[in-house]
Amino acid sequence: MAAPTDRQLARLRARLYETARQLPDLGFLLKGTLLQRYKRCSSAGCACHDDPPRLHGPYWQWTAKVRGKTLTRVLSEHQVERYRQWMDNGRRFEEIAREVFELSIQADELLRGLEREADPPAKRTPPKRARPGRRS
Repeated sequence: MAAPTDRQLARLRARLYETARQLPDLGFLLKGTLLQRYKRCSSAGCACHDDPPRLHGPYWQWTAKVRGKTLTRVLSEHQVERYRQWMDNGRRFEEIAREVFELSIQADELLRGLEREADPPAKRTPPKRARPGRRS
Protein backbone atom coordinates (compact mmCIF):
# COMPACT_ATOMS: atom_id res chain seq x y z
CA MET A 1 0.00 0.00 0.00
CA ALA A 2 1.26 3.48 -0.87
CA ALA A 3 2.36 5.80 1.92
CA PRO A 4 0.07 8.74 2.73
CA THR A 5 2.63 11.17 1.34
CA ASP A 6 2.81 9.24 -1.95
CA ARG A 7 -0.98 9.47 -2.26
CA GLN A 8 -0.85 13.18 -1.42
CA LEU A 9 1.83 13.78 -4.06
CA ALA A 10 -0.17 11.76 -6.60
CA ARG A 11 -3.25 13.92 -5.87
CA LEU A 12 -1.22 17.11 -6.26
CA ARG A 13 0.28 15.83 -9.51
CA ALA A 14 -3.20 14.94 -10.83
CA ARG A 15 -4.46 18.44 -9.94
CA LEU A 16 -1.39 19.94 -11.63
CA TYR A 17 -2.03 18.01 -14.87
CA GLU A 18 -5.74 18.83 -14.79
CA THR A 19 -4.94 22.52 -14.35
CA ALA A 20 -2.29 22.50 -17.09
CA ARG A 21 -4.71 20.82 -19.55
CA GLN A 22 -6.59 24.12 -19.73
CA LEU A 23 -3.63 25.93 -21.34
CA PRO A 24 -4.03 24.77 -24.98
CA ASP A 25 -7.64 26.01 -25.05
CA LEU A 26 -6.71 29.59 -24.15
CA GLY A 27 -5.39 30.79 -27.50
CA PHE A 28 -3.65 34.15 -27.80
CA LEU A 29 -2.97 36.18 -24.67
CA LEU A 30 -2.63 39.88 -23.97
CA LYS A 31 -1.99 42.01 -20.93
CA GLY A 32 -2.65 45.70 -20.70
CA THR A 33 -5.42 48.24 -20.35
CA LEU A 34 -8.35 48.84 -22.65
CA LEU A 35 -9.68 52.40 -22.51
CA GLN A 36 -12.59 54.24 -24.05
CA ARG A 37 -11.62 57.86 -24.65
CA TYR A 38 -13.32 61.06 -25.79
CA LYS A 39 -11.28 63.94 -27.22
CA ARG A 40 -11.34 67.57 -28.30
CA CYS A 41 -10.19 68.51 -31.77
CA SER A 42 -8.22 71.55 -32.90
CA SER A 43 -11.14 73.27 -34.71
CA ALA A 44 -12.07 76.38 -32.73
CA GLY A 45 -15.74 76.41 -33.79
CA CYS A 46 -16.38 72.73 -33.06
CA ALA A 47 -18.96 71.60 -30.48
CA CYS A 48 -16.18 69.86 -28.56
CA HIS A 49 -15.12 73.33 -27.36
CA ASP A 50 -18.63 74.36 -26.18
CA ASP A 51 -19.67 74.59 -22.56
CA PRO A 52 -20.51 71.79 -21.79
CA PRO A 53 -18.33 70.17 -24.44
CA ARG A 54 -19.59 67.44 -26.78
CA LEU A 55 -16.39 65.50 -27.19
CA HIS A 56 -15.48 63.32 -30.17
CA GLY A 57 -15.51 59.58 -29.65
CA PRO A 58 -15.61 57.08 -28.25
CA TYR A 59 -12.14 56.02 -29.34
CA TRP A 60 -10.82 52.71 -28.06
CA GLN A 61 -7.22 52.43 -26.98
CA TRP A 62 -5.11 49.52 -25.73
CA THR A 63 -1.93 50.24 -23.75
CA ALA A 64 0.63 47.81 -22.37
CA LYS A 65 4.29 47.54 -21.42
CA VAL A 66 6.10 45.43 -24.02
CA ARG A 67 9.82 44.73 -23.58
CA GLY A 68 10.11 47.72 -21.23
CA LYS A 69 8.36 50.20 -23.55
CA THR A 70 4.80 51.48 -23.43
CA LEU A 71 2.88 50.33 -26.48
CA THR A 72 -0.39 52.07 -27.38
CA ARG A 73 -2.80 51.12 -30.15
CA VAL A 74 -6.00 52.85 -31.26
CA LEU A 75 -8.59 50.17 -31.99
CA SER A 76 -11.64 49.91 -34.19
CA GLU A 77 -14.91 48.61 -32.73
CA HIS A 78 -14.38 45.09 -34.14
CA GLN A 79 -10.81 44.96 -32.78
CA VAL A 80 -12.05 45.77 -29.27
CA GLU A 81 -13.80 42.40 -28.94
CA ARG A 82 -10.66 40.51 -29.99
CA TYR A 83 -8.54 42.45 -27.50
CA ARG A 84 -11.08 41.80 -24.73
CA GLN A 85 -11.03 38.07 -25.47
CA TRP A 86 -7.25 37.91 -25.56
CA MET A 87 -7.02 39.92 -22.33
CA ASP A 88 -9.50 37.52 -20.70
CA ASN A 89 -7.26 34.68 -21.91
CA GLY A 90 -4.28 36.47 -20.36
CA ARG A 91 -6.05 36.76 -17.00
CA ARG A 92 -7.01 33.07 -17.13
CA PHE A 93 -3.39 32.17 -17.95
CA GLU A 94 -2.25 34.10 -14.86
CA GLU A 95 -4.81 32.23 -12.72
CA ILE A 96 -3.61 28.87 -14.07
CA ALA A 97 0.03 29.86 -13.44
CA ARG A 98 -0.83 30.83 -9.83
CA GLU A 99 -2.60 27.48 -9.32
CA VAL A 100 0.39 25.55 -10.71
CA PHE A 101 2.78 27.54 -8.51
CA GLU A 102 0.64 26.89 -5.41
CA LEU A 103 0.48 23.14 -6.17
CA SER A 104 4.26 23.13 -6.61
CA ILE A 105 4.73 24.81 -3.22
CA GLN A 106 2.48 22.19 -1.60
CA ALA A 107 4.47 19.37 -3.25
CA ASP A 108 7.74 20.96 -2.10
CA GLU A 109 6.45 21.16 1.48
CA LEU A 110 5.50 17.47 1.42
CA LEU A 111 8.88 16.42 0.00
CA ARG A 112 10.83 18.62 2.42
CA GLY A 113 8.90 17.02 5.28
CA LEU A 114 9.87 13.57 4.00
CA GLU A 115 13.49 14.62 3.68
CA ARG A 116 13.55 15.96 7.25
CA GLU A 117 12.13 12.65 8.53
CA ALA A 118 14.58 10.54 6.49
CA ASP A 119 17.76 12.54 7.10
CA PRO A 120 19.15 12.99 10.59
CA PRO A 121 19.98 16.58 11.43
CA ALA A 122 23.34 17.48 9.96
CA LYS A 123 26.06 18.25 12.44
CA ARG A 124 27.54 21.63 11.95
CA THR A 125 31.27 21.85 12.16
CA PRO A 126 32.54 25.24 13.13
CA PRO A 127 34.58 26.99 10.44
CA LYS A 128 38.34 26.76 10.83
CA ARG A 129 39.92 29.89 12.17
CA ALA A 130 42.99 31.30 10.58
CA ARG A 131 46.03 31.45 12.83
CA PRO A 132 47.25 34.91 13.66
CA GLY A 133 50.01 36.07 11.37
CA ARG A 134 49.20 33.61 8.56
CA ARG A 135 47.45 34.40 5.33
CA SER A 136 44.94 32.04 3.78
